[in-house]
Amino acid sequence: MTKRRSSTTPNQSGAAAEQWARSFLEARGLVTINQNYCTTKGEIDLIMREGHTLVFVEVRLRNHTGFGGAAYSIDHRKRQRIMAAARHFLQATQNWDKVACRFDVVCLRKDISNNTPYQVEWLPNAFDH
Repeated sequence: MTKRRSSTTPNQSGAAAEQWARSFLEARGLVTINQNYCTTKGEIDLIMREGHTLVFVEVRLRNHTGFGGAAYSIDHRKRQRIMAAARHFLQATQNWDKVACRFDVVCLRKDISNNTPYQVEWLPNAFDH
């Protein structure tokens, strides 16, 4: 028996997951400021605002929970790259340089059992844990 290949590439799946996470957060009152902010130091999937707080969001997609799942995949090195990209964004955009900031993670796992494409776990202030 051969394994069936997915018709989407990892980049397409990642982009769809980021869009789904964005819609999920917007439905909860966050406002999108930027998406896929890239620097030579790192990338931030979503930059959003919740009230007077700037929220840097990392979206993680996993097909299964093996090896600790999506949240576990954000190691010290990945956190450092996200924080470096956030510093760059704050320095490059003067209107955000004096606001409170936090780092959230949205963990998505494909869910074929329900009428939703993903099971979601939203971890506000994820880097403080």
